[in-house]
Amino acid sequence: MKVIKRKKWVRIRIYITAFCFLILFCIIFLRAYQLQIRNGDKLSDLARRDYTKKVSFTSQRGSIFDRNGKALAISIEVPSISSCPRQITQKKRTATILSEVLRISKKDVLEKLERNRSFEWIKRKVTPEEINRVKKLNLPGVYFEKEGRRYYPYRETCAHALGFAGEDNKGLEGIELRYNSYLEGKVTRFKNTLDALGRHVDYSGSGLKKKDPYNLILTLDKDISYKAQLALRNAVKKSGSKSGICIVTRPQTGEILAMAVFPEYNPNTSKSFKPGKWRNRAVTDCFEPGSALKSFLVAAALEEGVVERETVFNCENGSYIIGRHIIHDSRPYGMLSVGEVIKFSSNIGAIKIGQRLGAEVYHDYLKKFGFGESTGIDLPGERKGSLRPIKTRSYIGINNLYFGQGISVSPIQLIMAFGAIANGGKLMRPYLVRSIVDQNGSTIREFYPLIRGNVISAETAKEARSILEGVVQKGGTAVRAAIKGYSAAGKTGTAQKVDPVKKSYSDEKFVAIFGGFVPADSPELAILVALDEPKGQPYGGLVAAPVFSEVGSWALNYLNVNPSQNYNVDLEDEESKREYIAYKLKEIKLGMLRHESPGLMPDLKGLAIREVLREAARLGLKVVVEGSGLAVQQSPEPGSPLDSETLLNVTFKPPC
Repeated sequence: MKVIKRKKWVRIRIYITAFCFLILFCIIFLRAYQLQIRNGDKLSDLARRDYTKKVSFTSQRGSIFDRNGKALAISIEVPSISSCPRQITQKKRTATILSEVLRISKKDVLEKLERNRSFEWIKRKVTPEEINRVKKLNLPGVYFEKEGRRYYPYRETCAHALGFAGEDNKGLEGIELRYNSYLEGKVTRFKNTLDALGRHVDYSGSGLKKKDPYNLILTLDKDISYKAQLALRNAVKKSGSKSGICIVTRPQTGEILAMAVFPEYNPNTSKSFKPGKWRNRAVTDCFEPGSALKSFLVAAALEEGVVERETVFNCENGSYIIGRHIIHDSRPYGMLSVGEVIKFSSNIGAIKIGQRLGAEVYHDYLKKFGFGESTGIDLPGERKGSLRPIKTRSYIGINNLYFGQGISVSPIQLIMAFGAIANGGKLMRPYLVRSIVDQNGSTIREFYPLIRGNVISAETAKEARSILEGVVQKGGTAVRAAIKGYSAAGKTGTAQKVDPVKKSYSDEKFVAIFGGFVPADSPELAILVALDEPKGQPYGGLVAAPVFSEVGSWALNYLNVNPSQNYNVDLEDEESKREYIAYKLKEIKLGMLRHESPGLMPDLKGLAIREVLREAARLGLKVVVEGSGLAVQQSPEPGSPLDSETLLNVTFKPPC
């Protein structure tokens, strides 16, 4: 009996044990099902993330050159400091040391080190001194990487047109942003396998081949840009203006030679400047053009045949009633011809020309000149300005439009419109990039001048240029824009700004403008200068015109543009008379050189360096220049035989 009971109890225990094993097996099976089947993909990804890391490599950014091959933006290799937080045990100590040595926030460093990751940046693009200090500490889990950094050799020069690239080598402003896809090259991504300690073991994946970035060749000229930036900076500071813009273009093609903006910034240290200083005001800012718009009014009126240069208007002695408003001129003018209306900048005369032309026709011409729409310049952030339809304007608003109120334009729109008068009536698309080339110099893409539309005829443009030339002559509003030796033409503008509080035009805040071109008879350059809120006398002819003269004079000499055949001179002024006589004597001398016996060395004595270089180039001679001033001695002597191997030595001395 006892034996039977014992066997029965053993059997029960076996059943209980088997049942427990069955339950345990079910639990293990269900857990395995959950881990391997239901959550298998998710857990595999988590595991891979733990021992693999996706790494990206970007090739160095392409370089940017000016039209003469001078590097405006290049990439250089600089060191950066990284870390592997998993390898760092004394995180607080490491964070304290790094923050003190690198002069960065301890809180930020500690936050990075406490993350359960295999890679974190500590500080990017550091100085060699910082690298040396950190290396001496020999901190575990701290590493040193090589990165590309953008470098701009000429600092503020061309800065707003170029823009800049950020720490990740992506363009953030200007040309750098607009052409980022060409400049940054190909980004290569592949996996980096780590061991249990977080150390690099293996790189895998395709794409180890890097695609070289492209380089850009711009229309900008570094030297003209430097001169424009310097002249603008001095004018803004001297006049107490808030900001300023100077744009230099080739009116025949639409190429931008210089785009200077103030306040300026250094793109090498862009973070140290407020974002407002990064803004390229040449394309983003809009203002009323004021009397500068009269240039396009007279061009439209001439084109439509409603006036001629000598057509006379009564300017009402400086006071003219329009509805319930009175329009004033700066002086009480009486009868003025169309040419004089522009020369003296009569608002009343402009209204009467506009009334004869017609508001709708005038509005159509403003659109043809490019106002109210984008120019298509290859820069980000361009604004269209504002050109409201005539039907939405009041009677006084229509008449104000004739002398430049009730419309807003951007500087780039305004200079391209002046360029249309300068080049014979063609509105060109402005552009900054001439070509995109690969690392071998082969052209990938080229950009050409593009005519957006024909605005006026060549004959009308010539007549308009002649009228605008009077603005720069004696008695005009922009005598300070004159350039010695060259005929210049243009128009001033002193535009009142709207007071946002009073919602009316301010009597204290103005934009001083001068836009024009030179030489007037055959324009090589179109230049716009605009100064925002100059203090004291805010007139465009006083504060903006001198910048035009300074930049234009320098650029014409730099580009070796021949002096004008006929330029206006005040023969009652002794200094002007002496300059005119010297110019004519030089012109006669150059003419005589052309008619000397071919094959013989001409007499170069008395000529300036520029004229000597030009003659040497014409004759195919290599020249060695010594001194400065006027030529006083030359070798070979005048009359000596010439051949292609002749070396011309010329000595110059300042005139007594």
